[in-house]
Order: sequence, then C-alpha cells, then structure tokens
Amino acid sequence: MRFFTFCNVIILLLAQPLTSKAQDWAKARLETSPRHGEFVTLDAKGTPLKAFVVYPETKDKTTVVVVIHEIFGLTDWVRSVCDQLAEAGYIALAPDMLSGQTYSGIDDARKAIGNLNPGQIRAGLDASVDYAKKIPASNGKVALGGFCWGGAQTFIYAGQRSDIAAFFPFYGNAVAEPAVVAALKAPVYGFFAENDARVNTSLPPAEAEWKKQGKTLELVTYPGAGHGFMRAGEAPDASEANRSARNEAWKRWLKILSNL
Repeated sequence: MRFFTFCNVIILLLAQPLTSKAQDWAKARLETSPRHGEFVTLDAKGTPLKAFVVYPETKDKTTVVVVIHEIFGLTDWVRSVCDQLAEAGYIALAPDMLSGQTYSGIDDARKAIGNLNPGQIRAGLDASVDYAKKIPASNGKVALGGFCWGGAQTFIYAGQRSDIAAFFPFYGNAVAEPAVVAALKAPVYGFFAENDARVNTSLPPAEAEWKKQGKTLELVTYPGAGHGFMRAGEAPDASEANRSARNEAWKRWLKILSNL
C-alpha cells in the first residue's frame, strides 16, 4: 500500500477502447435488476444535467455514492456499477457529464469529453452532490468516486469540496500540486493497476507531496491488472488478473464505505 495525490492530464487519447458489444452483459444486468433506477435532470448553474440514480431495497436511510463515468460517457457499464452499489445498500448517482452534447460512438465521446472546461465539470459535480444530499432516502452523507477520466476528476474535486465523506479514484493520473493537496479535507482511497505505466509514473512525485503535507491517501495497486480493470474484470472473457483485481477492489470499496 502506498500513498499519493491528485490528477488529470493525458487520458483522452490513451484510454482503453470499449465497444457496444462489450457492454451486453452490463445491459443485461440493468434489464433484470429488481432495484428502482431512474433518470433525473439536475440544474448545473442553469445548464440541464442528466443523471442516473439507483436506490437500494432497504428500510433505512443510507449514504449516496456519486459515480463519475469514464471517458466513454454514461455507459451501461457505469450504470451497472450504480446498480451494484445499490445492491450493496447504497444510493448511487451517476451524472452524465456529456449532457447536452451531440456525439455518436466512442471516438466522438472522447472528443466531447475534451470539450468540457473545468468550470462545466465543477458545476456538474456540485449539482450532483447537492442533489444527493437532498434525496429524502439519503442519510446526508455523500462519497464520490470515478473511473479513468472520472478517477482524474475525483482527485481534482477532492481539493474543491470539503463536505464529502471520502473520495475513491480508480486509475486516474495524479498531480502533486501543493495548493490542491493543501485544500484536501477528506481521505482519498485509490485503486490502481500494476500494468498501467501511463498513470503510475505520475504517482511518485504526488506521493512525496502527500507525505510532506501529512494528508491521507491510501493507494492499492493490483498485481497483473491493466488499466480499466474494474470494467474489464467483469467481462465474460476477463483475464484472471483483471477479474481478481476487480473483485478485491470491490470488496475494499464496500468495506471502506461501510465504515464511513
């Protein structure tokens, strides 16, 4: 286990490819889920923002987990992650950060993500967290996590918002900006792949800054896994390393959430 910080940078052209067929199993999960899922429209500083919300089958109020999607947009797989979080007892909310943009296919989604500016992203995440806190079935506690591009945005947002219980970046680039690290209020728990040098080379300088400032970030790197293992590890043809990494990461995520 190692400790490090923040992120963003060159994810746009290098993210792992995804095909629609690769998501058939995720779509099937959504279609057969007994849990209530719905699309809602949020107000992101005057701009409509679509989001997908799934509720657990429980009698008690519970924590909301805001999920930031990959560079591919709000895919069936991201929505299926929300359903799995709800199955585990949490309300899950995934904003569509490409709301209002017209795109077709994976490459267009990448380009559309690249057109987002920091202000738009911040407004969308603020709207999501604000909505999450007001959900009647919520206990008022919110955690936030994201994958790849969403993992990078999770790091960035950790330095912008002080009322989040914990942050969970999955394989997003780390940047050791002293001012950003200094602004962190909540713990950050990272999930990374051994075979992901593009991302992992950003960790050592960030790790040094985290230690210097005495901030809490717990990083686990999964042996043999590749970038995107949370999605790839669920696929029917998953490698053993990715499948194992996904399962171990999922257990860790749920354990930390249960202790918030």
